[in-house]
Order: sequence, then C-alpha cells, then structure tokens
Amino acid sequence: MSQDRQRGGHLMVIGGASAGTIFEWYDFYLYGSLAGFISKHFFSGVNETTGYILALMAFAAGFFVRPFGAVVFGRLGDLWGRKNTFLVTMLLMGASTFVVGLLPDYKTIGLAAPILLVAMRLIQGLALGGEYGGAATYVAEHAPPGKRGLYTSFIQTTATLGLFLSLIVILGVRGQTGEAVFADWGWRIPFLASALLLIVSLWIRLRLNESPVFQKMVDEGRAAKKPLAEAFADGKNLKLVILALVGLTAGQAVVWYTGQFYALFFLEKTLKVDGALTNSLVAIALLMGTPFFIVFGWLSDRIGRKPVILAGCLIAALAIFPLFKALTVAANPELAAATQSAPVKVIADPAACAFQFDPVGKTAFTDSCDVAKSALASAGVSYENVAAPAGTLAVVEVGGTKVASFEGAGMPTKVFTEAQTAWRKTLGAALKTAGYPAKADPAKMNKPMVVAILFALVLLVTMVYGPIAAALVEMFPARIRYTSMSLPYHVGNGWFGGFLPTTAFAMVAATGNIYYGLWYPVVVAAATAVIGWLFLREMKGADIDA
Repeated sequence: MSQDRQRGGHLMVIGGASAGTIFEWYDFYLYGSLAGFISKHFFSGVNETTGYILALMAFAAGFFVRPFGAVVFGRLGDLWGRKNTFLVTMLLMGASTFVVGLLPDYKTIGLAAPILLVAMRLIQGLALGGEYGGAATYVAEHAPPGKRGLYTSFIQTTATLGLFLSLIVILGVRGQTGEAVFADWGWRIPFLASALLLIVSLWIRLRLNESPVFQKMVDEGRAAKKPLAEAFADGKNLKLVILALVGLTAGQAVVWYTGQFYALFFLEKTLKVDGALTNSLVAIALLMGTPFFIVFGWLSDRIGRKPVILAGCLIAALAIFPLFKALTVAANPELAAATQSAPVKVIADPAACAFQFDPVGKTAFTDSCDVAKSALASAGVSYENVAAPAGTLAVVEVGGTKVASFEGAGMPTKVFTEAQTAWRKTLGAALKTAGYPAKADPAKMNKPMVVAILFALVLLVTMVYGPIAAALVEMFPARIRYTSMSLPYHVGNGWFGGFLPTTAFAMVAATGNIYYGLWYPVVVAAATAVIGWLFLREMKGADIDA
C-alpha cells in the first residue's frame, strides 16, 4: 500500500470516528448548555433553587447511566466489533435527542414532563457510555507505532468540539428568533436539528471498515467469549480497571467538567452574565484551546501519558481557586468589589435553616433563615453564616446595614408570597446601595481577561484529556479492551465529572460561599495526581495487538 493511500485511510478512520463522536457530544451537551431554559419549562412546579438543582440532576442522570452503557456496549463491542457497536449507540443518541425537542412541558402534562425528559437523558447516557470506548479503541487500533497519542487525541477534541458546536447552534438560533421566542420555544430547535447531523454521521460511519486488530482476533479465533467475566472477574485486570479510575480518569474528569461546564454555569448562574454573552465567551475559549488536545496527545507520544495527565491534574488542583476568583473580578467587577467592601452575613439560628432542596415542590421554606438564604441565592450573592441564639429572627447584614427577615410559618400562601416579594425588594435596595449589581454589566466587564481565564481552564482540560484515550487503550488486552477501558472512563467522567455541576452548586447553596463547590474538583484532582504517580505504570508504546 502506498504511503499516500495509507495516510488517506488513516484520515478516513480518524474523520469517520471523530465526526460521529462530535455529533453524540453535541446531542449530550445541548442539555447542559440549555439547563436554565429546561429548568423553567420542565421543573416550573418547584422553587427556583430546587428547580435549577433538579435541572442539573437531570443533566447528571445521563452521566449516572454511562458506566452501565459502558458495560452493555463494551461487551457488545468485544463480541460484535467496534464499528457495529458504535453505529447502534449513534442511532440511540440521535433518536433520544430529537425526542427532547418535541416533549411537552410541565404546564402541559405536569409531572410526566420531567419524567420523560429524564428517560431521554438516560437513553443518551447509555448510548454515550458505549460510544467513546468504541471510537477511541477503533482509532488506536488503526494508529501506526509511535503515533497512538497523536491519533487518538483527535477523538479527544470531539467532546469540546461537540460543546462548541452546541454553543454555536444555540447562539445562531437565539440570534434569529430573539430572546423572547427562544425562551418560549426556540430552545427546541437545536435538539430537532440533531436529526440532520445524525444522517450525515451515519453516512460517514457506514463507509468505515472494522478495526484490523479486532478482525485479526476473529480470524484467529482469539476474540473474547465472555468479556465481562474476563474483564472484571480476573483479579489482575480488575486491579488495572480500578487503578485506571482512581489514578487517571477521576482527576481528568473533574478538571474537564470544571474547566468547560462549571465555568459556564458559574458565569451565567453565579456571576449573572448574560446567557448569550456567556456562550460567546466560552465558545471563543474553546476554539482557542482545542488545538492543544492534539499538542498534548503528540507530547504524550514523546514523554509518556503519565507525566502529561498527572501534571495537568496537579496544576489544576493548585490553580482552580485563583482562576475562578480572577474570573469573578473580570466578569463582574462590581460584584467582586461589593463582596470585599460590604460582605454579607446571615445571622440566624442554625437549627432553623433548612437545605432548600424540594424535589416534589411540596415543602414551603418559610422560616426567616430560609427566606433570607433563598433571596441571596437567587441574587447570586455570597454570604457568611453566623450563628444566633435559638428562636432568633434571622437578619441579613450587608456591610453595616442590617435587614431583618420575617417569619412566614403559618401565613396563607398568598400572604406569604406578597410578604416575600416586599421583603426581597427591601433586601435588594440594601444590596444595591452596597454596590451589589443585579446583573453583570457588559460595559464594565474585562472580556479579554475573561476569555484568557477561560482559555487557561481549557488548556488544563486539554492537558489531562488529550492523552487519556491512548493511556486507557494501552492498559488493557485487545480481546477485552472495549469493555475494560470503557468502565473506568465512564465511571470517572460519568460520575466524578458528570455530577460535578450538581454537587458543586448544591455545596454553594448549602454554605452561601460561591467558591465552596470548587473544593470538590480540587480534592479529586489532587488525589488522582498522588495515586497515579505512586501506582500507575507508564504504558506508552505497549503492544496493543496482544
């Protein structure tokens, strides 16, 4: 075979596998990018804080089932082949995403709306659980010696490119429909548009041949007969699976979701930056950072997977807090200044303060402490909790000004709502006087600095994520590779990473500290760096035909 023909074949393999995976990530991350709109349409029967947490939980539901998809489709991939399996996962992803665009909302069919939404998210998660392992294995098994990190790094770009594509489509639709129409029904268009992407992706993938490594195993009669038992019942291989999780993918995942998703949530929900502007700034950072997936994949072919990935985890653990604090100053300088000059305290009896999470929308949070914290959470204002004697009416202190809350227990619903509205206006006036803005002012925002900070976060993402596919492929034998690598990848990215926005937001809601949720990725990334460095063996250049 000539060099040009061989190179063309490799490009077809990378392009075909990547195009389909971009489409699947586009589908999966549309939900995350539109969580605020979905919260209003599908969880409108609960309070605002609960609604947003539920929307994030529905987002996380897709991540919860990803390891199960990894087991189901990983087994099929080791039995049926890489190509056939990721054709099935693509069809499932496309169909479930299209249906989300058609679902009636809460006002139309009540509780059935969020149930159906979560069902579609579960199908998406199962499909994605089977997709990544197949695509990464397929490309790695085609890669020439010494270029495995480089070739598989193109697969690693697909998650970011899928997110980038979702943001671009959302921005385009918002621009064409206008904000009012988009908020009403225009948000459905990006979901419905996935049907076109599905057709194109299927056409590309149907032209691909099976992986040569898998085909050789079939021809020689070496293919696995019971891949699940061989992958997880064998003590030696199970140890590798666990080490791949705690020494690689857990840290990689929290860095990824902090740098790309939590940063987006933080800008829009906490810093009150306009949604369209947030998407634009994140999209620019993603576009700037994406080539570095290839750079770090290539670098891992030179110096090894382990030093690149674990160095990224360690740097992220050290840099996340400073970067997010700098992001506050750059994106909403008025909020940053007010937080320093007029810190907010909630002085209340701790026993009277509830964790305001009500999945069914039946609990009324009417205690004076809950009234105060709910208002501050809605305003995106960070506060400090100060204990007060039992039975004391909660007070919000803004700088030197004190605003007493009110006790709503026993009030009729209508009376309580009116009192809450009036009290929030009083608190809002005190916050405004102290310099707290209702929203971030685009004119005062340092947009180049925001993009620079987002780019720094994305750069850390590329460092840990670029070489991960090659590292996982090289850890496991060919006959059970799809199954073995898929599970630690999706437990890491589906659970440690996918639950990050929900967990971090809940930690912020519970403590009042807008940065408190960052402890989650910092601790996990640091633990992975230590465990991986002590126990992980470098596998660069391993024989993947065995």
